[in-house]
Amino acid sequence: MRIDFLRRPLRRLGALACALFFMALGSPAMAAFSLTTLYDSGSSSKVQYQVDTGGGLVFKVMAYDNGVSTQSKGDLSSLVYNGVQYADASRGSQLNSGFDYLYSNVSAVDVQAQMISSTGAATPASTANGGVVSGGAYVKITVTVNSANGGVLKHYYLARSGEPRIYMGTYFTEEPDTLNLVRFIVRVPIAALSRGGPAGTPGGLTANGSWAQDLRDTSTTVEASDVFGIPSGTYAGQTRSKHYANMRVKDWQYFGGVNSGGTVGLWFYRDNQEGGSGGPFYRSLLNQITSTNNELTYIVNYGEGQTEAFRMGVLNSYTLMFTGGGAPAAPDTSWFSLMGLDGYVPPAGRGAVAGVGLSGTDPAYTYTVGFANSQAQYWTTANLANSGYFKSTGMRPGSYTLTVYKNELAVYTGSVNVTAGGTTALNTLTINADPAATPALWRIGAWDGSPAEFVNGSRLTSMHPSDSRMSGWVAPGFAVGSATAATGFPAYQWKDVNNARVITFTLTSAQLQNLTLRLGTTTDFNGARPQVTVNGWTSAVPAAPPKGSRNLTVGTYRGVNRLYSYAIPASALVAGTNTVTINVVSGTSGTGFLSPGFSYDAVDLIATP
Repeated sequence: MRIDFLRRPLRRLGALACALFFMALGSPAMAAFSLTTLYDSGSSSKVQYQVDTGGGLVFKVMAYDNGVSTQSKGDLSSLVYNGVQYADASRGSQLNSGFDYLYSNVSAVDVQAQMISSTGAATPASTANGGVVSGGAYVKITVTVNSANGGVLKHYYLARSGEPRIYMGTYFTEEPDTLNLVRFIVRVPIAALSRGGPAGTPGGLTANGSWAQDLRDTSTTVEASDVFGIPSGTYAGQTRSKHYANMRVKDWQYFGGVNSGGTVGLWFYRDNQEGGSGGPFYRSLLNQITSTNNELTYIVNYGEGQTEAFRMGVLNSYTLMFTGGGAPAAPDTSWFSLMGLDGYVPPAGRGAVAGVGLSGTDPAYTYTVGFANSQAQYWTTANLANSGYFKSTGMRPGSYTLTVYKNELAVYTGSVNVTAGGTTALNTLTINADPAATPALWRIGAWDGSPAEFVNGSRLTSMHPSDSRMSGWVAPGFAVGSATAATGFPAYQWKDVNNARVITFTLTSAQLQNLTLRLGTTTDFNGARPQVTVNGWTSAVPAAPPKGSRNLTVGTYRGVNRLYSYAIPASALVAGTNTVTINVVSGTSGTGFLSPGFSYDAVDLIATP
């Protein structure tokens, strides 16, 4: 606002102009729960909706397009908690890269605000009474975007009286096509939120006293424009990326950051992830810390490492929560039933599945029971101490594929129907697809859908393969009986880095028979698949798997588990020492860690069935 306007005597302004003047200044937080219509620069065409939660949090949602590419109509433009600004106004906190960039040829973004009573009665935002609407229990701000194809996306900002929280919900009938993902990013000035989460939380402090997603000490680019290196100092040779702040989705409920004094925490708390995709073991970025911002990123769906189609027509809810620095408690969302939210299914409209138990399990592993169809996904952990009993609640009605996972490997598949208000009971399920159930002459690794037991297995999700903390990827030949997976067999194999993996093993004359070599992978990149040579015999080249996004270098080994079997004729084997050579083959080129490659689950040799 211009200085000469500020100097004008206020007595010369009319009552309405005075009200607009104070609103344009960004009036201080209201004392009570309220929804206020503000005019930026005193212009009625520049509307923002301000919500005072009555709990120390005052936030604004922009309801006009100011022509700035880093901001958008519908953005969360201000986030003031106890007098401190937690939103980067220059960029905006927004869905994807802004609501006006969700779909190709978006014609308009609509923003509507309402005060909602405790019974669900709605009062729209108003310019009367100085633009203030109060007296309700909730506020609902709806951002609506329509695509050129007829699809719709609705994003909700919700507030509940007395709580320093913003409840959000995102519903869409068509996947946004400009970025092909759905995520909400809160960009917080680094001075207000200088630290990531504490140790043990997703994206939390690591054992060496740093955050894997903290870019503040980096000055070199390692890969693309999102993986960086630290060339000198305490962390010389280490890599950092937003991708390395990740955790299996079944293992976390919240993530966030803390201010320098540890007195304020800002967190995203997720719902049951029913509208996401990728299942219980999916990993994706959570936040990124730079010299200017701490970016908290809530992923609804994301293109990296996807194993199934994105889901539509579901309300995806997540809550932005302020605390006194400690971990957040689960928010109560039962009042959503009053809000008229698209895609919302109340508890009464949901059902459950309960299983008596699992048979054929290995007590050394955790078993997860997953449920999936085209609209929703769920999972629960089986209680092996109680015969493998499991129960999944709060499920949308419908028919689901039921999958039992030994750690991350599918070992049983079936189907189940869920009805509203009921619990579907299942008899004991017998595990029938565990490769480990077949006796092996030898086995490297464990059939569990994870490369964790191999060389570098514990570091794969938190750093780039070139990181100085990684052990060498080129290992000597693996001698069965004397070598171990943890020290002699790399978790990943690339065509241009550590190809021609050699395994030697011995057979007696009595063991010379038709044998089958089995090789399991957990993900692959650029059409990579294994071809094997046993002594002088070479297998056929397996069919190429579908190509996907980057995976091995951005903190995830999770993809589609594949089991390759090679029938080795007895004539190819010898009594004494035999040599297996595993090569990555692909018709796609690439260099270094971006050459075709795959992640190991296990390798073994069995009698041919």
